[in-house]
Amino acid sequence: TCGGQLNRLREVKAFVTQDIPLHNLVMKHIPGADPELVLLSHYYDELDRIALSHMTRTEINELLGKLGFYKKEKPEDEVPEEFRFSPAKDSPFKDEPQHTTTTSEPKAEAEHT
Repeated sequence: TCGGQLNRLREVKAFVTQDIPLHNLVMKHIPGADPELVLLSHYYDELDRIALSHMTRTEINELLGKLGFYKKEKPEDEVPEEFRFSPAKDSPFKDEPQHTTTTSEPKAEAEHT
């Protein structure tokens, strides 16, 4: 129903205005676009898109919790160091190879020993 959809959009708007400041998220407003959560890697590669327009504010917050996002008590609180790259478990630069080699030939699939 139109009323149900309007209520869902109000829920999403409440999430955007009241809850996003509590999460370690960045919001990008795109006029006319349906609200969705876009999950990116540390290198800004798109991992997934999750439509939010059919969800309640509570459902969105629960989803973020399940995904591993940190939620602060107050907007001005600091995000603890261990959650700075949340929901990733480790820094994107940890264990990065010291050097890389590139070739123009396709790489053979690595064998596991």
